[in-house]
Amino acid sequence: MSCAPTTLAGLCALLEEHGVLVSGIDATTDAPVTGAACDSRCVAAGNVFFCKGRAFKPAYLASALEAGAIAYVCEPAHAAELAAAAPDAPAIVASDMRLAMALVSAAAFGRPDLDIPQVGLTGTKGKSTTAYMLRSIVDAASGKGSCGIIGSIDTYDGVEDIESTNTTPEAPDLWRHLANARDSQLAAMVMEVSSQALKYDRSLGVELDVAAFLNIGKDHISPVEHPTFEDYFASKLKIFSQCRHAVVNLGTQNLERVLDAAHRGGEQGEAPELVCVSSAGPEPVECGSCDMVFPDIWATDVIPQGASLSFVAHGTTRDGHPASGEVRDAWELSVTIGFPGLFNVDNALVAIACAELLGIDHASIATGLAACRVPGRMELIGNPGSQVLCVVDYAHNALSYQSFFSSMAKEFPGRRIVALIGAPGGKAYERRVELPQQAAKWASHIVVTEEDPAHDSNEDICREMDANVPAGATLADGSPVTHEYVLDRQQAVARCLDVALSYNQPALVCLLGKGDETLIHRGDEFQPMVPDANAFRDAAAKRNIKI
Repeated sequence: MSCAPTTLAGLCALLEEHGVLVSGIDATTDAPVTGAACDSRCVAAGNVFFCKGRAFKPAYLASALEAGAIAYVCEPAHAAELAAAAPDAPAIVASDMRLAMALVSAAAFGRPDLDIPQVGLTGTKGKSTTAYMLRSIVDAASGKGSCGIIGSIDTYDGVEDIESTNTTPEAPDLWRHLANARDSQLAAMVMEVSSQALKYDRSLGVELDVAAFLNIGKDHISPVEHPTFEDYFASKLKIFSQCRHAVVNLGTQNLERVLDAAHRGGEQGEAPELVCVSSAGPEPVECGSCDMVFPDIWATDVIPQGASLSFVAHGTTRDGHPASGEVRDAWELSVTIGFPGLFNVDNALVAIACAELLGIDHASIATGLAACRVPGRMELIGNPGSQVLCVVDYAHNALSYQSFFSSMAKEFPGRRIVALIGAPGGKAYERRVELPQQAAKWASHIVVTEEDPAHDSNEDICREMDANVPAGATLADGSPVTHEYVLDRQQAVARCLDVALSYNQPALVCLLGKGDETLIHRGDEFQPMVPDANAFRDAAAKRNIKI
């Protein structure tokens, strides 16, 4: 299904067709195109280079041309400057750079999305865990390393295997990864599709075999992300416009609107086939003014087991597709997940539905889920009988905090909670208010610390969050919630351990927000950091505590 190689003239025609071509190349400079890039360090011979961003410098174009770029794309405002800097390089001028990047990159790499199955996952929380679950299932069915992944933890495409800095990369990078996956003959590609990717056309044009909608909650509301919740939600819903099959978690908020978007699909073409899942059992779910909605796949017999949990999955699907008519004969599958978190039942059901739609058998699904481990997600440190247990998780917004803490209280009853929290700089400002408020409902002690301050003051963020812990907050048993801030993250982790030990009773240290990340965003740089799990183990070793 690979598309024929394109040329510079073909790219100009494509941009003209979509109404964004300002000026194209001279016919005498036409040449075959091998790909596209927006980072001069990623340019390969025969690529088209995008000159984008407020911080772009003509020197980047010079580096790209030296690396083998055969032409560049820019906006009208920079055309004269770049023409003077590189007078011999063919230039394509486009009125909409983001749309141009999506269109040109897809064509330049030969539409690799058409050659291997593509699964896109979106939601306010759970994307990474669900992606890893599905990746493990595909690997179980087709062999280790057979599934590509693009997400907030890492990126693997059969050629590159790197730690991610964005959940969904810019369009040229995204299409390069898809091309690598095609050329490596991977069995499938699973990607987290962020609201920013959907809003700003990073993922535009990718034909998804399956799109899954996990949940929706308030997040990423800021002047540089989404100005309103409506903008955020509408961006998320755009995923249904580019898929053949849709999976929806019936436990999401705003279910009626999500289902309506799924049923409508794109403005052109047919609506996707819909599969619904529910962790609440086979009972129908009320959906606003709609009829009651029955799940196609559901869970029963959910049993938390400390470091793991089990449940029985049931479904009326046939080869992944919803049963027609009144047929309700269900299959069932015993499932074990090797990490805690009752909310992970939702994630697993979505992964099961996606896997079925990819044609994967139930035995491989069960094997893959049992083998799945997600770096920095629900990572449990310590023995069940230890005074202090630790959980490392990426929970970083109000919705994920609500699910995380309520689940921990149920799965580890009787343990006092010490929570490490933080919020990023330059975006998602609501977290600085909401996260301290949510943590104060569950944690005996809260330690606020650094979490990717970027260009904001780390101390200002920490002070603000510490001040937003509700005054006089108490837990359900009447005990007061105490709190402080520690600017250095590694020292803050050690402080959490010391507080937990001081209770002289079972305690649970919850290290939230960074997962297993090894880089922290300060200024314009991503600087090395000690991952939270390592920091906790180091602190325990220094105190001669066996974990």
